[in-house]
Amino acid sequence: MKICGMTSVRDALLAVAAGADAIGVVLASPSPRSVSPEVAREIFAAVSPFATTVAVTSTGRPEDVPALLFSRPDAVQVPADLPLPPDAGVRVIRMLSPGDALRGDCDAVIVDNSHGTGRAFDPEYARACVAASPVPVILAGGLTPHNVADAILAVRPYAVDVASGVEAAPGIKDERLMRAFVKVCRMMNNP
Repeated sequence: MKICGMTSVRDALLAVAAGADAIGVVLASPSPRSVSPEVAREIFAAVSPFATTVAVTSTGRPEDVPALLFSRPDAVQVPADLPLPPDAGVRVIRMLSPGDALRGDCDAVIVDNSHGTGRAFDPEYARACVAASPVPVILAGGLTPHNVADAILAVRPYAVDVASGVEAAPGIKDERLMRAFVKVCRMMNNP
Protein backbone atom coordinates (compact mmCIF):
# COMPACT_ATOMS: atom_id res chain seq x y z
CA MET A 1 0.00 0.00 0.00
CA LYS A 2 1.03 3.57 -0.69
CA ILE A 3 0.65 6.50 1.66
CA CYS A 4 0.58 9.61 -0.47
CA GLY A 5 0.81 13.35 0.00
CA MET A 6 4.00 13.47 2.08
CA THR A 7 5.11 17.03 2.78
CA SER A 8 7.94 16.34 5.23
CA VAL A 9 10.75 13.91 5.86
CA ARG A 10 9.27 13.26 9.30
CA ASP A 11 5.92 12.08 7.92
CA ALA A 12 7.60 9.96 5.24
CA LEU A 13 9.79 8.22 7.82
CA LEU A 14 6.74 7.60 10.03
CA ALA A 15 4.86 6.09 7.06
CA VAL A 16 7.73 3.75 6.25
CA ALA A 17 8.11 2.82 9.93
CA ALA A 18 4.37 2.07 10.01
CA GLY A 19 4.92 -0.42 7.19
CA ALA A 20 3.93 1.44 4.01
CA ASP A 21 5.28 -0.24 0.88
CA ALA A 22 5.44 3.08 -0.95
CA ILE A 23 5.24 6.78 -0.23
CA GLY A 24 4.02 9.45 -2.60
CA VAL A 25 4.94 13.09 -2.91
CA VAL A 26 2.75 15.49 -4.89
CA LEU A 27 4.42 17.97 -7.25
CA ALA A 28 3.12 20.58 -9.71
CA SER A 29 -0.48 20.15 -8.62
CA PRO A 30 -3.00 22.50 -7.05
CA SER A 31 -3.01 20.72 -3.69
CA PRO A 32 -2.21 21.56 -0.06
CA ARG A 33 0.11 18.54 -0.31
CA SER A 34 2.15 19.85 -3.24
CA VAL A 35 5.86 20.38 -2.55
CA SER A 36 8.80 21.67 -4.57
CA PRO A 37 11.05 19.28 -6.50
CA GLU A 38 13.81 20.01 -3.98
CA VAL A 39 11.63 19.02 -1.01
CA ALA A 40 10.48 15.89 -2.87
CA ARG A 41 14.08 14.91 -3.52
CA GLU A 42 14.95 15.45 0.16
CA ILE A 43 12.01 13.27 1.27
CA PHE A 44 12.87 10.49 -1.18
CA ALA A 45 16.55 10.53 -0.19
CA ALA A 46 15.63 10.10 3.49
CA VAL A 47 13.49 6.97 3.21
CA SER A 48 14.66 3.38 3.21
CA PRO A 49 15.75 1.98 -0.16
CA PHE A 50 13.17 -0.77 0.45
CA ALA A 51 10.26 1.70 0.24
CA THR A 52 9.13 2.65 -3.25
CA THR A 53 9.08 6.40 -3.87
CA VAL A 54 6.44 7.86 -6.17
CA ALA A 55 6.35 11.40 -7.60
CA VAL A 56 2.72 12.34 -8.26
CA THR A 57 1.15 15.03 -10.42
CA SER A 58 -2.42 15.57 -11.51
CA THR A 59 -1.52 18.13 -14.16
CA GLY A 60 -1.24 17.03 -17.75
CA ARG A 61 1.48 19.52 -18.69
CA PRO A 62 4.57 17.95 -20.30
CA GLU A 63 6.68 20.82 -18.91
CA ASP A 64 6.09 19.42 -15.39
CA VAL A 65 7.78 16.10 -16.20
CA PRO A 66 11.38 17.28 -15.58
CA ALA A 67 10.44 18.35 -12.02
CA LEU A 68 8.99 14.90 -11.37
CA LEU A 69 12.14 13.20 -12.60
CA PHE A 70 14.43 15.65 -10.74
CA SER A 71 13.11 14.28 -7.44
CA ARG A 72 14.65 10.87 -8.33
CA PRO A 73 11.57 8.73 -7.71
CA ASP A 74 11.28 5.01 -8.32
CA ALA A 75 7.96 5.65 -10.09
CA VAL A 76 5.81 8.50 -11.34
CA GLN A 77 2.03 8.71 -11.02
CA VAL A 78 0.64 10.80 -13.86
CA PRO A 79 -2.60 11.54 -15.71
CA ALA A 80 -3.57 8.93 -18.29
CA ASP A 81 -2.43 10.90 -21.32
CA LEU A 82 0.69 12.70 -20.04
CA PRO A 83 3.58 11.78 -22.34
CA LEU A 84 6.82 10.66 -20.71
CA PRO A 85 10.24 10.36 -22.35
CA PRO A 86 11.04 6.75 -23.28
CA ASP A 87 14.31 6.98 -21.33
CA ALA A 88 12.74 8.34 -18.11
CA GLY A 89 14.09 5.37 -16.13
CA VAL A 90 11.08 5.13 -13.81
CA ARG A 91 8.02 2.93 -13.49
CA VAL A 92 4.82 4.60 -14.64
CA ILE A 93 1.45 4.59 -12.87
CA ARG A 94 -1.34 6.15 -14.93
CA MET A 95 -4.35 7.71 -13.16
CA LEU A 96 -7.80 6.69 -14.37
CA SER A 97 -11.18 8.17 -13.50
CA PRO A 98 -14.62 6.80 -14.32
CA GLY A 99 -15.11 6.90 -18.07
CA ASP A 100 -11.39 6.58 -18.89
CA ALA A 101 -10.31 3.64 -21.02
CA LEU A 102 -7.90 1.13 -19.54
CA ARG A 103 -4.22 1.61 -20.29
CA GLY A 104 -1.53 -0.96 -20.94
CA ASP A 105 1.31 1.49 -21.70
CA CYS A 106 2.35 1.65 -18.05
CA ASP A 107 3.40 -0.50 -15.11
CA ALA A 108 0.12 -0.02 -13.20
CA VAL A 109 -3.02 2.10 -13.18
CA ILE A 110 -4.55 3.88 -10.22
CA VAL A 111 -8.31 4.24 -10.15
CA ASP A 112 -8.71 7.62 -8.50
CA ASN A 113 -11.09 10.43 -9.24
CA SER A 114 -10.38 11.88 -5.78
CA HIS A 115 -6.82 13.25 -6.25
CA GLY A 116 -6.35 13.60 -2.49
CA THR A 117 -9.72 15.21 -1.78
CA GLY A 118 -11.16 12.23 0.06
CA ARG A 119 -13.96 11.75 -2.50
CA ALA A 120 -14.97 8.08 -2.53
CA PHE A 121 -14.02 5.87 -5.47
CA ASP A 122 -16.62 4.50 -7.89
CA PRO A 123 -16.87 0.79 -6.93
CA GLU A 124 -18.46 -0.34 -10.20
CA TYR A 125 -15.79 1.33 -12.33
CA ALA A 126 -13.02 0.07 -10.01
CA ARG A 127 -14.25 -3.53 -10.22
CA ALA A 128 -14.49 -3.30 -14.02
CA CYS A 129 -10.90 -2.04 -14.15
CA VAL A 130 -9.62 -4.87 -11.95
CA ALA A 131 -11.46 -7.43 -14.09
CA ALA A 132 -10.14 -6.17 -17.43
CA SER A 133 -6.84 -4.36 -16.83
CA PRO A 134 -3.69 -5.76 -18.46
CA VAL A 135 -1.62 -4.20 -15.63
CA PRO A 136 -2.07 -4.11 -11.81
CA VAL A 137 -4.82 -1.82 -10.50
CA ILE A 138 -4.30 0.38 -7.44
CA LEU A 139 -7.41 1.70 -5.66
CA ALA A 140 -7.60 5.21 -4.20
CA GLY A 141 -10.28 7.68 -3.22
CA GLY A 142 -11.86 8.20 0.17
CA LEU A 143 -10.02 5.35 1.86
CA THR A 144 -9.51 5.38 5.64
CA PRO A 145 -8.52 2.81 8.26
CA HIS A 146 -12.26 2.32 8.86
CA ASN A 147 -13.34 1.50 5.28
CA VAL A 148 -10.26 0.06 3.55
CA ALA A 149 -11.08 -3.55 4.45
CA ASP A 150 -14.51 -3.29 2.84
CA ALA A 151 -12.98 -1.57 -0.21
CA ILE A 152 -10.42 -4.36 -0.63
CA LEU A 153 -13.12 -7.03 -0.34
CA ALA A 154 -15.40 -5.23 -2.79
CA VAL A 155 -12.81 -4.42 -5.47
CA ARG A 156 -9.87 -6.83 -4.96
CA PRO A 157 -7.23 -4.35 -6.18
CA TYR A 158 -3.53 -5.11 -6.47
CA ALA A 159 -2.85 -2.35 -3.92
CA VAL A 160 -4.47 0.62 -2.18
CA ASP A 161 -3.43 4.25 -1.85
CA VAL A 162 -4.38 6.71 0.89
CA ALA A 163 -3.71 10.43 1.42
CA SER A 164 -6.33 12.49 3.26
CA GLY A 165 -7.68 9.43 5.11
CA VAL A 166 -4.60 9.32 7.36
CA GLU A 167 -4.14 13.03 8.04
CA ALA A 168 -4.45 15.23 11.09
CA ALA A 169 -4.75 18.24 8.72
CA PRO A 170 -4.20 18.67 4.95
CA GLY A 171 -0.60 17.69 4.27
CA ILE A 172 0.11 16.63 7.88
CA LYS A 173 0.00 12.87 8.50
CA ASP A 174 -1.32 11.27 11.67
CA GLU A 175 1.00 8.47 12.83
CA ARG A 176 -1.80 6.59 14.61
CA LEU A 177 -4.01 6.62 11.49
CA MET A 178 -1.15 5.53 9.24
CA ARG A 179 -0.37 2.59 11.53
CA ALA A 180 -4.06 1.64 11.68
CA PHE A 181 -4.37 1.79 7.88
CA VAL A 182 -1.30 -0.40 7.36
CA LYS A 183 -2.47 -2.87 10.01
CA VAL A 184 -5.85 -3.36 8.31
CA CYS A 185 -4.20 -3.77 4.89
CA ARG A 186 -1.77 -6.35 6.24
CA MET A 187 -4.61 -8.30 7.89
CA MET A 188 -6.50 -8.32 4.58
CA ASN A 189 -3.39 -9.62 2.84
CA ASN A 190 -2.83 -12.41 5.38
CA PRO A 191 -6.26 -13.51 6.65
